[in-house]
Amino acid sequence: MAKTMTADGLESAIARILEAAGSLPAEARQVAANLVLANLSGHDSHGVGMVPRYVDAVAEGGLRPNAAVKINLDAGQLLALDGQHGYGQIVGVQAMELGIARAQQHGSCIVALAHAHHLGRIGHFAELATAQALVALHFVNVLSRPVVAPWGGGDGRFGTNPCCIGIPLAGAAPFVLDYATSRVAQGKMRVAYNKGEQVPDGYLIDEKGAPTNDPGVVVVPQSQGLLGALRTFGEHKGYGMALACELLGGALTGGGTWHRPADDGRSVLNGMLTVLIDPARLGTQASFAQEAAAFIDWLRQSPPGAGFAAVQIAGEPERRAREERARDGIWLDDATWGEIVAAGAKVGLTLA
Repeated sequence: MAKTMTADGLESAIARILEAAGSLPAEARQVAANLVLANLSGHDSHGVGMVPRYVDAVAEGGLRPNAAVKINLDAGQLLALDGQHGYGQIVGVQAMELGIARAQQHGSCIVALAHAHHLGRIGHFAELATAQALVALHFVNVLSRPVVAPWGGGDGRFGTNPCCIGIPLAGAAPFVLDYATSRVAQGKMRVAYNKGEQVPDGYLIDEKGAPTNDPGVVVVPQSQGLLGALRTFGEHKGYGMALACELLGGALTGGGTWHRPADDGRSVLNGMLTVLIDPARLGTQASFAQEAAAFIDWLRQSPPGAGFAAVQIAGEPERRAREERARDGIWLDDATWGEIVAAGAKVGLTLA
């Protein structure tokens, strides 16, 4: 049955499942808090609906509870790290903490993180950096069943490969641009499918390469066990960005790229290349703050277009969603909650 839960109640339930799946209590709480924050931010695709997949990934050995990031190279402003298949919500934060400390020390840092299990909402990592007045650029690839078609192609060849840019704004909330290079995140298709919804034109192709509005084509096998694929945003432009994320987040970090037939594995591995910059160390801090504020103000002076209430900047929808869902609760559809209950049962828990 569908449920509406408080953030604290949902976090507690998810932490219980993760702990039963093998995580130490502190890890279970941190991963659960990260997933619930994604739901609070309006990104259900990266929230608690991932737990059933995590439980399966632990069982198959692709996700290793209680793993920590390993330093393969420490060259001051260059860090090469191995996530060792640990929870991305854990090893990703560890990588960011190391990179932030170096950027504060040297003015910048490049962090190459390989072999992290699903990192979740990449905007979380950008928020960690902007909270320390740092600019952050993230390029991420996805090693899992390829669900995105190349521009001009008719089947899935790579993942949703997110790109994220965080920019601190003096005296204001940060600019946090966080998006999949596919037209829409794969997880949003799972959410739409669970809700029984169709999606707009231009998002998907079916297993035969034809356009479709059915999100099920990338969620459950279709004819002859084949699946459809997502399209990239912006036609060839999004496709180019997706490839850049694969080459930077996958090849350059050492985590690898996808170039093999799809399988049924439940694990999702990410590589992430992060660039951190301290504006204060560039000597442009004063002009940066002034020009950024002037530009944002200039944008907001634009009269609302048809169908819009006002001009927004990246990060604002998430912050507004957090306020609303913290107040009203987090709604979970029947299918998603049922999958979470079933995941709990797999590890010996009964959830009400």
